[in-house]
Amino acid sequence: MRMRTRFLAAVGVAALVAAGALPAMAEGVTEQDIINDAKTPGDVVTYGLGPQAQRFSPLKTLNRDNIKSLVPAWSFSFGGEKQRGQESQALVKDGIIYVTGSYSRMYAIDSRTGDKKWEYDARLPEGILPCCDVVNRGAALYKDNVYFGTLDAKLVALNTKTGKVVWRKDIDDFKAGYSYTAAPIIVKGKIITGVSGGEFGVIGRIEARDAETGEVVWKRPVIEGHMGELNGKPSTMTGKVNESWPGDMWKFGGGATWLGGTYDPETNLIYFGTGNPGPWNSWLRPGDNKWTSSRLALNPDNGEIVWGFQTTPHDGWDFDGVNEFVPFDLNKGGKTIKAGATADRNGFFYVLDRTNGKFISATPFVEKINWAKGIDENGRPIYNEENRPGDPSKATGDDKKGKSVFAVPSFLGGKNWMPIGYSPDTKLFYVPSNEWGMDIWNEPVNYKKGAAYLGAGFTIKPVFDDHIGSLKAIDPASGKVVWEYKNKAPLWAGVLTTAGNLVFTGTPEGFLKAFDAKTGEEVWKFQVGTGVVSSPITWEQDGEQWVGVAAGWGGAVPLWGGEVAKSTAGINQGGSFWAFKLPKTVASR
Repeated sequence: MRMRTRFLAAVGVAALVAAGALPAMAEGVTEQDIINDAKTPGDVVTYGLGPQAQRFSPLKTLNRDNIKSLVPAWSFSFGGEKQRGQESQALVKDGIIYVTGSYSRMYAIDSRTGDKKWEYDARLPEGILPCCDVVNRGAALYKDNVYFGTLDAKLVALNTKTGKVVWRKDIDDFKAGYSYTAAPIIVKGKIITGVSGGEFGVIGRIEARDAETGEVVWKRPVIEGHMGELNGKPSTMTGKVNESWPGDMWKFGGGATWLGGTYDPETNLIYFGTGNPGPWNSWLRPGDNKWTSSRLALNPDNGEIVWGFQTTPHDGWDFDGVNEFVPFDLNKGGKTIKAGATADRNGFFYVLDRTNGKFISATPFVEKINWAKGIDENGRPIYNEENRPGDPSKATGDDKKGKSVFAVPSFLGGKNWMPIGYSPDTKLFYVPSNEWGMDIWNEPVNYKKGAAYLGAGFTIKPVFDDHIGSLKAIDPASGKVVWEYKNKAPLWAGVLTTAGNLVFTGTPEGFLKAFDAKTGEEVWKFQVGTGVVSSPITWEQDGEQWVGVAAGWGGAVPLWGGEVAKSTAGINQGGSFWAFKLPKTVASR
């Protein structure tokens, strides 16, 4: 009788859940949750608000007319003395915010109150070699785990409820210059990662692990001559030995995949960008140096390269091709093309056919580009050879430096790591960019494990007197800049766009700002007390629209910016997460 009663009770509860009278029990993050993330405003379970990383939210309660009523609900401090370089994009699931902090930390925060649920602090060893500050850009959610990488090149899986370590795996040897700063992505039950460390002669690669166990499923090096791996055994070689690299240069060829990737369910392809070749001194490695400074499409099941497109063959300016490749549908000439777009470090905005990598267009999105005269009909740069740094082997002075040139953009790029956004409503891409150039020269260099492998020196300089940062709205069909917002200091934060006709981004001066997505008019700003160099998110909670952003000045600009870093002098460092909401009483007016 007791068993029958329990059975009937269980059936009754199930019926109430099915009828919507009771909330369903949380099941963790499913594969379908990840695929549908862009369509489910009640959570943010992926880096980029969907695997395609368009960073578009369908929420439209918040708009240009009522945004003046967007108010802070709470602020959470990351605490301690580690107050710098907060580049993380947060995730939200079942009332919990998961956000990483600098120095490889992870926090779980109550999304309504800002109360801390748990904290994980990686114990970093002495001697880590991060190139461009101690940043971490975010995490991945799958089932009951949250995943993120650490500066000593490890990948960690934590239980979402407790923060306890489920597994911890080595990505590579941090003493050789490897590190990890990107947000992983989840594809078909596998966690997909790259590697950081391009300035240390590492070999860039993309790899997939079983998300449950952390065991490697496949590895794909991006430099020709290196062997891939599938299920623990050698698979296929990337390219051919010495096809576009001389001698043994391919063995330390760089190509770090340090920004992470995107995934398109329609084509079933993973897209990754690859970093600069090693060393920077291009005279030591004649040839295209594949696949550095490129975009690659991979089969998620076996890691095989389906297509590749090199934006800067024989790169001599550190124009990493890592910038995210964002899938979208391009309407052109009455046809819909499955396309993808990327705003490259080299200053050109590229549109490719995402099914096969075929070149569609490339247009400059920053001004005064002089390293190339343009892009030809096949997508290859038309080099201005006078603006390649000179060969140091031909130097006559005692310092053995090659001829210095002034190149635009600088090695920090027309766009660096900060993610772009795409609105299917306006059909525009929103690109945080910077107008700067550099004096750059080459020097002799030899590879040494764990040592910088540059062979170059540089000084970054602004191109304009009144601004460096520039948020641009770009029409991918024409390549034209529709509107532009100019900022005195460099922009180093990502973009969020919404169906409410809004575009959000942050500034080093400490503002989270919102713009009209169609006109570029600034419609709201809030001072958080420290530079914003992260990616904002938005979600719906208790019938209200919320906006969240990590705050804390840092990143590459104050470390490498040289003369342009003066524009950010005096900005306070910080470490916090801010949550804003539009109250129901305002939204209902």
